[in-house]
Amino acid sequence: MSNDPPFEIPARPERRFTGNTLRYDGDVTFTLTATDPDDHPLEQTITRVLEEGPYRYGDWFDLPIPVWLVHDADRNDTFRVSISDGAVRLHVLPGTTGSGLEAFYGRLVDRTGTQWEIDRQVKV
Repeated sequence: MSNDPPFEIPARPERRFTGNTLRYDGDVTFTLTATDPDDHPLEQTITRVLEEGPYRYGDWFDLPIPVWLVHDADRNDTFRVSISDGAVRLHVLPGTTGSGLEAFYGRLVDRTGTQWEIDRQVKV
């Protein structure tokens, strides 16, 4: 990720409505991988971080992976969180800020007592 701040958002997805469908053009995702992955059951860990707040969140039960829409009430920030391939993914929405993602990461570190590798993927 070079020397950028860990949660810098270099591009933003754009919302596009087509008929009854909402689509996003572009994607910025931060993939978080625990340095000691065997110690942290991811779905339970993320659920605990969300329950401890300051989050309002919802999940979708019919998807093949856990996905939550998360709103950080302290920062008025919204983003998606998913779990896939042994990693936590933070998905940027058009109004997401880096500070909201960084706060979530900080709570994840506090909850687990471990550092997480951060990898940013940008698709325009």
